[in-house]
Amino acid sequence: MSNSLFSDAAIRLAKAALDGLSLRQQIISRNLANIDTPGYQAQTIDFEETLKRLIGNGDSLPMQVTDISHQVPASQAAGFSASMRPGGSFRADQNNVDIDVEMIDMSETGIQYQAVSQAVSQKLLLLKNLAK
Repeated sequence: MSNSLFSDAAIRLAKAALDGLSLRQQIISRNLANIDTPGYQAQTIDFEETLKRLIGNGDSLPMQVTDISHQVPASQAAGFSASMRPGGSFRADQNNVDIDVEMIDMSETGIQYQAVSQAVSQKLLLLKNLAK
């Protein structure tokens, strides 16, 4: 099964990128949902640095799951994790969520997700045409 389409390094890297972008979108949504929660600190994900590390170290890409009990969320398997967003200004209620930052991040994440999805679609289309 080593010739499987899903064992292809580029496809696995794209899957890791999509998982990381999905996690980033969830974190942005959580930040927006807590914009009025006193004491809430905005979270972020260092998507770009984690992805660079994955590209530089190909064996860090998520491996095939052989047993359901070994399964972890793909975003964790790829090394993506949430952390408190550094900086920002705290309001009187000690909340540092900035709606402008969150909306920019949401737009950027959506564009990145769409670009990676289109790249994967183009690769699959190319492979489909080659198989004919």
